[in-house]
Amino acid sequence: MKTDITELLGIEYPIIQGGMAWVAEHRLAAAVSNAGGLGLIGAASAPAEIVKEEIRKCKELTDKPFGVNVMLLNPNADEVAKVIVEEGIKVVTTGAGNPAKYMPMWKEAGVKVIPVVASVALAKMMERGGADAVVAEGMESGGHIGYTTTMTLVPQVVDAVNIPVIAAGGIADGRGMVAAMALGACAVQMGTRFVVANESIVHENYKKKVIKASDIDSEVTGMSTGHPVRCLRNKMTRQYLELEKSGADFMELEKLTLGSLRNAVIDGDVVTGTVMAGQIAGLIKEEKSCKEIIEEIMEEAKSVKNNISL
Repeated sequence: MKTDITELLGIEYPIIQGGMAWVAEHRLAAAVSNAGGLGLIGAASAPAEIVKEEIRKCKELTDKPFGVNVMLLNPNADEVAKVIVEEGIKVVTTGAGNPAKYMPMWKEAGVKVIPVVASVALAKMMERGGADAVVAEGMESGGHIGYTTTMTLVPQVVDAVNIPVIAAGGIADGRGMVAAMALGACAVQMGTRFVVANESIVHENYKKKVIKASDIDSEVTGMSTGHPVRCLRNKMTRQYLELEKSGADFMELEKLTLGSLRNAVIDGDVVTGTVMAGQIAGLIKEEKSCKEIIEEIMEEAKSVKNNISL
């Protein structure tokens, strides 16, 4: 399947793996890229040396294009931005800020810059700043979210900018891909679906919780702080929401979740840890390889497209 995004990034299928903190490391990124999509290493808050090590390990596993997701609030972002150039990475997605200060350096090095946006205004700003594409991410997604749904956000962003748009949030199969394309997207980005991939390092407890989730099992915490996070319901979310209702301040809420994502992903604490996952978790029924996931999505997308008659 050829789209503006597959041509821009040199990939076979218009499928991008989300740059999830603690999840998107070299093995998952390489597996997605080897399967024809674009794998991403999530830099999160990691030091530059760790990111460099992850990049080099990924290069040992694939000769296909892969990228790095840079969280711009990372105190190490300046050093990570330089590592991307030094290591010859050609695709960067960014979140939690404006990548303007790194644009000249990245552009000179031929890096394709794709910010994640949650509004039309931000998408326009990123286009003016030289972004090559944007990821329009709806609030159905797991982790930190905005306030607009994918169904409403994507077409508005498509209409507002002249660069390719990648749809994210609430997409896990071929039906979601076709729907995103109908809204004007050139590709899809998925996180939760790849969390439960065979190659994902996520603890089995976490994977099982995603697989067992129903359509109503996701919860949004942090609405009162202006930093909403979507995750699966557990003891931690119940405590958090109770504290929010009681008027707890930001520091008290932060104390409850400090280190909780790592605890869930690495240690398998799905009771008091943060199990980030999108609303699409209810559609995921089993663990498969990245190759199987991507092939299944593409086959389903072709079937859906062929069955549509207007």
